[in-house]
Amino acid sequence: MRTVVITKEPVELYKILKFEGMVASGGEAKSVIAEGQVHVNGQVETQKRKQIVSGDVITFGTEQIGIQFKQD
Repeated sequence: MRTVVITKEPVELYKILKFEGMVASGGEAKSVIAEGQVHVNGQVETQKRKQIVSGDVITFGTEQIGIQFKQD
C-alpha cells in the first residue's frame, strides 16, 4: 500500500484517483467509481464526490493507497 499525503481535507474521491495517476482523467475516475470498481475502506463506493479524509484506504484494481493528512 502506498501512502498519499493530503494538505486539506476532505478531498473528493474522484480527484484523488485523478491526481494520483490511478486513472487518466476526471471523467474516467467518475466512470470507474459509478461502475463500482473502487473500494473505500473495503466497501464498494459509487459516490463520485465521496469525501475522503485521513485514515481512509482506497483500492482500485491492484493499487491501494492510504490517505494521511498533514497540515502545512
